[in-house]
Amino acid sequence: MRPLKSLRGLLLALASLALLAGCDTVLLNPSGDIAAQQGRLIVVSTVLMLLIIVPVIVLTLLFAWRYRASNKAATYAPDWDHSTQLELVIWAAPLLIIIALGAVTWISTHTLDPYRPLQRIDAQRPVAPDTPTLTVEVVALDWKWLFIYPEQGIATVNELAAPVDVPIRFKITSSSVMNSFYIPALAGQIYAMPGMETKLHAVINRVGEYEGFSANYSGAGFSGMRFTFRGMAPQDFHRWVDATRAGQGTLDRAAYLALEKPSEREPARRYARVAPDLYDAIVDRCVEPGTLCMKQIMALDARRGTGANALPNGPDAVCTVADAPLVAADAATRPAFVAIP
Repeated sequence: MRPLKSLRGLLLALASLALLAGCDTVLLNPSGDIAAQQGRLIVVSTVLMLLIIVPVIVLTLLFAWRYRASNKAATYAPDWDHSTQLELVIWAAPLLIIIALGAVTWISTHTLDPYRPLQRIDAQRPVAPDTPTLTVEVVALDWKWLFIYPEQGIATVNELAAPVDVPIRFKITSSSVMNSFYIPALAGQIYAMPGMETKLHAVINRVGEYEGFSANYSGAGFSGMRFTFRGMAPQDFHRWVDATRAGQGTLDRAAYLALEKPSEREPARRYARVAPDLYDAIVDRCVEPGTLCMKQIMALDARRGTGANALPNGPDAVCTVADAPLVAADAATRPAFVAIP
């Protein structure tokens, strides 16, 4: 009976290994330089920690075996309580590992800052000063992804494309609840939040199709909130853009409001034209006609005070569309802000 149990255990182990062999370890073998650097950071951090974990496990087993009760040949020293050499090893080794981990983490945190423009295409090629950058505006909807290409004047749903070896600047927001934009082969996840804009800089280095999805639970349709990211040769990307422009559909504010309604497992679709101010209106939460934008509301709030031209203040002072002319008049009298890069 025991041989049969051993054989069954061996077969289960082999089946498990066979299943694991089919896994796509995209995190450790990505196609984008940012994700590749993050993958190396995972490996380096794991190896540094294993320098402590493995010896501790081995020594624990060794001590348990050597000083077992039945081993009469082991040294018995009940009065031993201190060893300077052992204390140095016990404290110095973990301290050095922590310092190394801290240094690696600090450097990588700044180097891989998602808001930081790319400094290189890959390990051998820096970004040249005249290298073009592709801008993509990302909107997390319920439960689908909208991608707007402002420079190309097109938009897509649940389909994203970019040329290889071209820096990509993502501007990311959400229509309703917090979500998470994540393409494991390209870069780490970035949160998408309503009324806010987050950023991500990345580059894809290999032609192929990769999976993107939401990594943050956002409701009933969360599991189907996935899209295809296509890394294309530059000439193929230009043809893809031209084919999209030659297609049908205009994504204006009315079309966006219809698209914004919750739906699940939406097929990929393309829009040949897109309203140029749509993304800014989404961030400012004023796509619907007659809605004050967040910047207008903040301008009105800034005027509430005690001056002669101050707006009413208090719990009943609510901004309405009728206040919009006051915002324009106030903006005309205020000094212009200077943008600091």
